[in-house]
Amino acid sequence: MSPQPKPGARPSGAIRAILSLIAGTAVVVPAFVVATAPPPAVARARKAVPPRRVVPPTVLPAVEPVELVDLSPDEARAYNADVPFARGANPAARPFRLRDAPEDLARATDCLAAAMLYEAGADPVGQKAVAQVVLNRVRHPAFPKTVCGVVFEGQDRRTGCQFTFTCDGALTRWQPPAALWTRARTLAAAALAGTVYRPVGYATHYHTDWVVPYWQSSLDKIAGVGTHLFFRWAGWWGTPPAFNRQVQASEPVIAKLAPFSDAHKTGAAVEEAKAAMSTADLVTALTAGTPAAAAPGEPDSFLVVLPAGAQPESFPQLAQAVCGTRDHCKYLGWTDAKSLPKSGAPDPTQLAAMAFSYLRDRPAGLERTLWNCTLYPRTRPGGCMKRQPVPAPTPAPTSAVIAPVAKGPAELGGVRRGAPAPTPNPNP
Repeated sequence: MSPQPKPGARPSGAIRAILSLIAGTAVVVPAFVVATAPPPAVARARKAVPPRRVVPPTVLPAVEPVELVDLSPDEARAYNADVPFARGANPAARPFRLRDAPEDLARATDCLAAAMLYEAGADPVGQKAVAQVVLNRVRHPAFPKTVCGVVFEGQDRRTGCQFTFTCDGALTRWQPPAALWTRARTLAAAALAGTVYRPVGYATHYHTDWVVPYWQSSLDKIAGVGTHLFFRWAGWWGTPPAFNRQVQASEPVIAKLAPFSDAHKTGAAVEEAKAAMSTADLVTALTAGTPAAAAPGEPDSFLVVLPAGAQPESFPQLAQAVCGTRDHCKYLGWTDAKSLPKSGAPDPTQLAAMAFSYLRDRPAGLERTLWNCTLYPRTRPGGCMKRQPVPAPTPAPTSAVIAPVAKGPAELGGVRRGAPAPTPNPNP
């Protein structure tokens, strides 16, 4: 039998060590939990933000609207600081060189300059970062194929626009001073000529550090420039091979830029006319005269002279204004009034001179716009009219006197005809 400890004796050293460890753990563990626990706002944001989702290469990622988590600026900054930067390389984007026609290049330059100014203010570094994101989007299959299309995507939907200034009324509240506008256009032109802003890599998204968009959780944070954080899609859609989109050559006209952009004034004139004129007056103004019926018994067919100075990408808008709500409509346009048929259907010579056609058959689900790509060679592929052969002139009548047959060798057969003229490439 082992001896029993005497009453009042101290515990052994081993027991004292165990008791000390238990007591220390009871103090240290709660303190560690308290010290490492995220602030309440960060924890709340983590619950509000959707779980991370990596889209497979076979599925095109959706471009989500800009919706923000309900956090104060300080809470958002705390959350954003808690999000780590992605590990691994952040390669610079390939140079972007836009080789459009002069009028399209001018429109692209002004759209890009507007995004740079309204998104980054007068900060040239921030402007370069914004420009790089826009050009990255133009190359990515998830976004529109033009610079203006990217910048003004969703402009008609208050919660759907991708760049807030395009739908929150900023363009009507403030217009850039001439000097600031000129500097922004210079930086935009450099970006469209191949200048790369390397720090943001292939970023397609950004936001200021005092907000948290819901889309953030499925993207990788790759750079910070000033108060802006830059992101790219997680997985394959954020890698250089994903940025393989062919850019469209024809830039749309943006009427909202017309007050300070000469390149976009054509679109503004049409929009102002829509707002100020009745439908009948608008038809008259857009077609330089009352449209004539293409043929007797065809009230839904129109032959028109296209307005002088109108850009070819505005022709569908003109046609839709003339056709109105008709289920069936045919709109044929010429740039030369002399080629316009006076009555009846166009003859082959007039068809060859036609500049634009619009056909609508809603019951059949048909709506087609075609351009004369001989006149407008940079129209998108698939939008060119079938080339109409110009008929040869009718030979002058000859005398009824039969000329004597000249003696000599018989006419040689199998004469080689000249090769047909190549069809112009609609998108060189």
